[in-house]
Amino acid sequence: MLESANTRPDVDGRATRWEAHKTRRRRQLLGSAVAAIEVLGPAVGAKQIAQHAGVPRSVLYRHFRDRADLDEQISQRIVDLLLAELAPTLRPRGTATEAIRKVVGTYLDWIEQHPHLYTFLGAHSRTPAGGSRVVAGTKAALAAQVAELFATAARTAGRDTSFASTVASGLVGFVDATVNHWLADKGRTVSTDELADYLTRSIWSVLDGNARALGIQIDPDRPVTDLLG
Repeated sequence: MLESANTRPDVDGRATRWEAHKTRRRRQLLGSAVAAIEVLGPAVGAKQIAQHAGVPRSVLYRHFRDRADLDEQISQRIVDLLLAELAPTLRPRGTATEAIRKVVGTYLDWIEQHPHLYTFLGAHSRTPAGGSRVVAGTKAALAAQVAELFATAARTAGRDTSFASTVASGLVGFVDATVNHWLADKGRTVSTDELADYLTRSIWSVLDGNARALGIQIDPDRPVTDLLG
């Protein structure tokens, strides 16, 4: 009994170290997968990902249940990279329209720099199995953050906040659909800056229209910090 008690901490320690090793290894493999997509495109195969990581394909699947699990984990890694870029813009600064333009511009810049990663996310948001939970969850989380900003502005003005989540969800869907349409147009003549301007105007028009319906007059040149209280 004493011997068993004395060996247990060492056994637990080995198990902890092994789990930490697996976590690091999985992170490295996901980094290689993202790098492979950047270079080879969104349709990259598991064999190509393994080659990019410098391991046999069998090693790759020791860390992921199947291809669906691998794709979902890759999607999460890509989303994390995107959100790291967007996060500062969701703490708005400047005027209302400047704040909107900053979010939109940062989003489009990231897509321009990582078109294969964005396409990978889009492809896995529309699958026969119902789409990526990671992608759907991310859109919902972004809509919730935007909704909270709208609700805060409405509360500051002493108005009803019930419109916030509906409008925010609609705007996230609108931006997503517009960008996807723009990317799919191989003969497009609209530049990234022009698209950013269009999206900024459109978002502002929706917000301004709903604010006016609530009796709130928003000066587009007023600092957004004033609107949020």
